[in-house]
Amino acid sequence: RGVKIMALLGGLGTSEGNPKSLRNKQIAALKCMLNLNSNPGRSTGPIEPVWKVLIYDRYGSDIISPLLTVKELRLLGVTLHLQIDSRREQIADAAAVYFVIPTKENVTRICSDCRSQLYNSYYLNFITPISRDLLEDLARGTLEASSVPLISKIYDQYLNFISLEDNFFIARNQDTQHLSYCELNKPGATDSSVQSICNSVVESLFSVFVTAGSIPVIQCPRGGAAEMVAQTLDKKLRDNLRDPRNNMFTGDSLPVAQISFSRPLLILLDRNFDLATPMHHTWTYQALAHDILGLRLNRITILADAASSSSLQEPAHTRHQQQQQQQDAKTYDLSPSDKFWKQHRGSPFPHQTSTAAAAAGCQNLRPFT
Repeated sequence: RGVKIMALLGGLGTSEGNPKSLRNKQIAALKCMLNLNSNPGRSTGPIEPVWKVLIYDRYGSDIISPLLTVKELRLLGVTLHLQIDSRREQIADAAAVYFVIPTKENVTRICSDCRSQLYNSYYLNFITPISRDLLEDLARGTLEASSVPLISKIYDQYLNFISLEDNFFIARNQDTQHLSYCELNKPGATDSSVQSICNSVVESLFSVFVTAGSIPVIQCPRGGAAEMVAQTLDKKLRDNLRDPRNNMFTGDSLPVAQISFSRPLLILLDRNFDLATPMHHTWTYQALAHDILGLRLNRITILADAASSSSLQEPAHTRHQQQQQQQDAKTYDLSPSDKFWKQHRGSPFPHQTSTAAAAAGCQNLRPFT
C-alpha cells in the first residue's frame, strides 16, 4: 500500500491468544452491536437473545465474516443475514440490525425499507461516523414515510478495519485500488485525491485505536504521505479528546475492560522506505496459500479438478469448464482457531508437507524435493 503502517502492538495487547487482542476486542464490539448495543458483560443474569435480521453491505460483510461464524451469529439471535442491496421479503415481527457504510445509496435503501415496513424495528449501525447531511437525509426520508417510531437506535461503531489475526489487520477488502501505492504516486495525482487517500487511512487507524481503547504515540519521517497521515490522525485524536460529549476514549464510550492505560507506539512509513518487500514471494505455507489459492479474509476457494484444465482447449470448452468448476468449488476457512494452521502457517512449505503427512499418518507421500 502507499503507506506502510508499523505498530508496536504490545500496548494494544495483541499477542497471540490474548483475550484482549485487537481481534477479540473487535469481536466483542460486534457482539455488543448484535445484542442491540447492550453490553452482556454488565448484566447480572442470563440474557435471552432477541431474534433479529442482520443487514449489511459489502464492507460490513468483510468485517464480520473473518470474525463470526454462522453458528455464532445464531447464538446471538441472528436468524437471517442479508445484503442490503438484495431483494428481501417482509418480516414484520423481527428487529433489523443494519451494519453499513454511511453512503447516499445505503441511506436511501434504509428509508425505502422503512417505507415498506419490512421489519418491526430498526437498529442502524454505521461502520464510520455518518455525516450531518446524510443524517438529515435519513431523518427526512423516515419522516416522509411516517416511520420515525420504527428507528430504535442509531450508532457510529468505529469498526472500519478488518481483523484477520490477533496482531494483523487490513484497512479494507473492497476497492483497494483506491488506497494503492500506484494511486498515491501516479504522476496525475492531485492534492485532493492524495488527501482523500490519507483520510481513508486515518479513518481506519482511528477506528483501530477507538476499538483498542488506546491513544498512540505517533512517529513518522518528515515529508510524504506518511507525515500527512500522521498529522491528520493526530489532529483527529486531539479534536476528539477536546470534545467532552463525543470523547471515544472515556469509560462512558467504551466498556471498562476495553480501556487501556498503556500507549502503543504507531510508526508510519512511506512504502518507498521498503519498496522491495511486496515483490518478495516467500515459500511459507501462508504465503503460498495467498499467492496460489487466493487466500482472502482467511478463506480459500479451491476449484474442482483445477489441475486438469489445459490452456490448449477451445475457448468455449474452457469457458464451460470454468463455469462447472465454479459450481463445484469448495471453500475452506483458515481461522486463527485452527491449531494446525496457527502452528504451521509461517513454516517453509517442505517442512509443512512432511508435518501434514505425519499428522495424517500417511506413509506413501514422497518427501518434497
